[in-house]
Amino acid sequence: MKKIVALAFMAASLMANSLIDDAKNAGLKAIPESPSELLKLIDNPKNPITKAKVKLGKKLYFDPRLSKSGLISCNTCHNLSKGGDDGMQAAIGHKWTANPHHLSSPTVYNAVFNDKQFWDGRSPDLEDQAQGPIQATPEMAATPEHVVKTVTSMPAYVKEFKEAYGYDVKITFKKIADTIGTFERTLVTPAPFDAFMNGHEDAMTKEQKEGLKTFIQVGCASCHNGIGVGGSMGAMNVTAKYKYMNVGDFKGDKNGMVKVPTLRNVTETAPYFHNGMVLTLQDAIKEMGRIQLGTKITDKQAKSIETFLGALEGKKPYIKLPMLPATNDNTPKPVVK
Repeated sequence: MKKIVALAFMAASLMANSLIDDAKNAGLKAIPESPSELLKLIDNPKNPITKAKVKLGKKLYFDPRLSKSGLISCNTCHNLSKGGDDGMQAAIGHKWTANPHHLSSPTVYNAVFNDKQFWDGRSPDLEDQAQGPIQATPEMAATPEHVVKTVTSMPAYVKEFKEAYGYDVKITFKKIADTIGTFERTLVTPAPFDAFMNGHEDAMTKEQKEGLKTFIQVGCASCHNGIGVGGSMGAMNVTAKYKYMNVGDFKGDKNGMVKVPTLRNVTETAPYFHNGMVLTLQDAIKEMGRIQLGTKITDKQAKSIETFLGALEGKKPYIKLPMLPATNDNTPKPVVK
């Protein structure tokens, strides 16, 4: 009996190792278990991560006073209590304005693993990306001058910048955005998939493993790969035209390339596609098969892949809501018109 159990265990281990090898060969990678190895991946040598920067960046991320109206923070569209997005088809910003290109807010969780930021990949990293929404008229609608004046009006913020960057720090708009980006770099969510890929065979269920096989066999991993299970730039409408392509005017970058969204926590980030027009994950899977792979994904396959995607639901970092410095007479007043 013991011999039979041992043989069964060995067979299961060989199957798991084979699947891990298949996943690696398909370009899928795990978030490292080692904190030091993870830090190497998420750190920015030009602006190294420190506890002081992360603490300050978190406050700035949650501070709505950086916006023109004083109502919109980074967290408004990238809600860390949810999937790192806002769950809207098109992002809503200043004066209740919907994104004029009908673009949805991508998740900020695991965005550090993206090769480029924004749907058209126009920003190289999170620090640069953080400058965009703050200044965009239909988003936070602020000017760099407003942001700097707001932050420097509060002695507590000035003190924290000195603690994070040194006594002689010059608080610029770029420095503020860099600090927000530093905080965002830490928003990593290791999942059962990562534990499985790191050798913990029981981290995923049998059904999730079958879904991973289907995910690879169908061809999903040809674009959704790497640590982010997405995040690179890729062509869209490869074998057919997306059925909601006419909603909004987004066509990708100058070469028609679009950022491949991460599939990490994708079960929590509906609606789907750049314009948020696909409401369910199974429908999104089928549509991707049609327009990207030229294949009809069956209901059974879609359900299997969706089951695997559940193994990408990660453990989110504990976020305690920060207490923000008080305003004073020097702080710019909100403008809602």
